[in-house]
Amino acid sequence: MSGRDQGSRFVLPAVIALSLVTVYPVLSVLYLSLHRKLLIFDISEFTGFDNYRFLLADDRFWNAFGNTAYFTMMSVSLELLLGLGIALLLNRTFRFKGVMTALVLVPWAIPTVVSARMWEWIYNTDFGILNHLLGMKINWLGSPFWAMNAAVVMDVWKTTPFVAILLLAGLKMIPQDLYQAARIDGAGRWSIFGRITLPLLMPVVIVVLIFRTMDAFRVFDAVYVLTGGGPANTTETLSIYAYKVLFQTLQFGYGSTLAVVVFLCVGAISLLYLGALRAEVEP
Repeated sequence: MSGRDQGSRFVLPAVIALSLVTVYPVLSVLYLSLHRKLLIFDISEFTGFDNYRFLLADDRFWNAFGNTAYFTMMSVSLELLLGLGIALLLNRTFRFKGVMTALVLVPWAIPTVVSARMWEWIYNTDFGILNHLLGMKINWLGSPFWAMNAAVVMDVWKTTPFVAILLLAGLKMIPQDLYQAARIDGAGRWSIFGRITLPLLMPVVIVVLIFRTMDAFRVFDAVYVLTGGGPANTTETLSIYAYKVLFQTLQFGYGSTLAVVVFLCVGAISLLYLGALRAEVEP
């Protein structure tokens, strides 16, 4: 028996286990999305694609989709820029570098629910430290404009360390000989960054974007604890909307349809990034 066959035998149990915990739930949700299932009235009937047709005309769905897209684009963009800056800083040699690295990781180590509750107090209109420092009285979580941006700031604070550490690992893999040769040739700092650092770091950047975009698009706990989707659904994301439909109104059919759409969106995003990563890695 070849080494490849032996390796397959070791991997097969894990593949079967993963299939049971992933494939079966996905198929169950797809099945439920084709039904009108209301547990509170004991209704369960096959409706085909009626749920999907209703979804296309559902204003609340499009509102949640827009909120999710805005949250994802703003959070991921800011996290990438700030994470890259922190990674470049930590890649240099300076005193107390280990302490600084540990401090950077603190927000990432705090559980998301705890972070959201902490920021809820920071944003408190009457007693929050943010209004105290600004000398103003802004209703951060009660204003339709400020609430979503407040959630973005909280997510950026929480997740930027994760981005920074991944990018720092990518910077460590770049050969130092390239930098030395570029300096000998008279290249400046920005020229070195644009011609050496960024191109060689791009595969890691795409991997970071895959992780963060998928995670941000599925955001639930951070926003739900902070605002509950309010005010007036201005921070309601697709995951929050699906949760409310599934577990508050017990519409398992339409709630499953929303879950399927989130799954398809995340899958499409992953395929786009994987295509970009393949193009970047392959010569």
